[in-house]
Amino acid sequence: VRRQTTRRHGAVAILAFGSALHQAQMAGEACDATVVNMRFVKPLDIELVLQLADEHAAFVTVEEHVVAGGAGSAVAEALATAGMTIPLLQLGLPDRFPDHGEPASILRDCGLDAAGIITAIQRRFGQHKLDSVSKPAA
Repeated sequence: VRRQTTRRHGAVAILAFGSALHQAQMAGEACDATVVNMRFVKPLDIELVLQLADEHAAFVTVEEHVVAGGAGSAVAEALATAGMTIPLLQLGLPDRFPDHGEPASILRDCGLDAAGIITAIQRRFGQHKLDSVSKPAA
């Protein structure tokens, strides 16, 4: 199986990569978003990315890796290559050496726990912003 849609709903699609899935699922439930377990960055399921872009007003990529050059960048590249424009929020680790500690604490500090993901989505895509870019009904 290349990918698994764990929840289909809402204007936002959360594309979760690797171990970020559990936190993304909790955030998706709270934000009424579609959540997709992308499973692989390489090769990226471009067909699915483009399909989701047609069906949603915005994307959020979530990964437990550095954002620069990561899964979110691969999604952005796929969209650009296809000539598609969709608001994209890339969540991941900052481009610096992380502090040592408990994994849950590190995720929280980097905004990659469910609460941090929810906060980032609400800040970037408040409902009034989503309404202005909503996809037309099929």
